[in-house]
Amino acid sequence: MSDDDQVRTFWELARVHAKLNVSSPYFGPTPLESVPPPAWSFGADERQADELLALVLAGTKTATASAQWDYEADDEPTPEKGALSIVLDGSGRPRALLETTEVDIVPFDEVTEEHARLEGEGDLSLAHWREVHERFFTETASHDRGFSTGMPVVCERFRVLYAD
Repeated sequence: MSDDDQVRTFWELARVHAKLNVSSPYFGPTPLESVPPPAWSFGADERQADELLALVLAGTKTATASAQWDYEADDEPTPEKGALSIVLDGSGRPRALLETTEVDIVPFDEVTEEHARLEGEGDLSLAHWREVHERFFTETASHDRGFSTGMPVVCERFRVLYAD
């Protein structure tokens, strides 16, 4: 089964479990039913994808952060409240359907202790979050602006609607 087929099959199951298949037979399928949401994985490699997904599935990780400059460089839209996404494991297998519940864009040095804790990583401290994310934003940047403590960071909160 191709990766696209796996995502589509997961989406068909997930939207039923999450009660997102409520269109009227009179009107036919909605775009939400026809097109799966974007599929992506956490981190920069298979190991990180699996580790961070495990935190999500355990309920420990309910937030994530991304560099706004990467969205701009990749010509991708910034996440929005209410958006759905499918999270993949390190091997590319769909594992969870997420709904974005809140999005704040703040400078790196204004990310809060609460957000760091909600990301569920390491010792849950802001100091750990800053150390790990400075390294991540520097090593994986798709933009050419370098790292800055004033760089805009997309702080996203989410909830799991369905997990496989």
